[in-house]
Amino acid sequence: MEKRFSKISFGPALSLAILLMACVAVGAQPNNAAPQKPPASLAGNYEGTAKSPQGEVTLKLELIDEAGKFSGRVTTPREIHLILKGTLTGDTLALELENKGSPAKLTLKEKDGGLVGELTADGQTGPVELHRVKVDDISGDWDGAADAQGQAFPFTLTLKVEGEKVTGSSSSELGTSAISSGAWKDGKLAIVLESGSGQIGLVATLQDGKLVGDYDFAGQMQGKWVAVRKK
Repeated sequence: MEKRFSKISFGPALSLAILLMACVAVGAQPNNAAPQKPPASLAGNYEGTAKSPQGEVTLKLELIDEAGKFSGRVTTPREIHLILKGTLTGDTLALELENKGSPAKLTLKEKDGGLVGELTADGQTGPVELHRVKVDDISGDWDGAADAQGQAFPFTLTLKVEGEKVTGSSSSELGTSAISSGAWKDGKLAIVLESGSGQIGLVATLQDGKLVGDYDFAGQMQGKWVAVRKK
């Protein structure tokens, strides 16, 4: 009876131990899969054409991507169409455009650094081909204002873009601060200013000719800021 009891009691326990060891062994297998590279951002400036039964139309696309939220505008010789909504599904970007009358839609895929697809507007659909263009929209002098707890704090920015690197300085009633690091990439500006009271981080996007974004002053104060190009 004692031997039979031992066999009945320890048999399942032994099986469970073997199963657990197998699971641990499987879990300990090295993961040799190469890490997936994140897809390149489609944000940027593009130029090209859309074809229709009436002929070709030149297009300019300004595409902004903020954490998967797309905005911007499409410019033709006759009109400007704001991007109302953008959805990236797999490798296909669908943009809904503001349009008088019937809705307009751009359906695009990346190809050779540009975008190809279709434009549907006014009940007609035609092929679209766009190439990316590098535009320096921010080099120069800017008049800015930061929201400092409800009070407007004026300052000026001098920016110079070389590739994706941004250099320059900022001046205000508190003095002049140099840009210690800066980048202009995919329609986004990010700079760090070295002030006597600590670092000031500025981020922004270009909206209707204005730099609009947020600032962080040494982790002690945050807020919004905006700047317009000096005339």
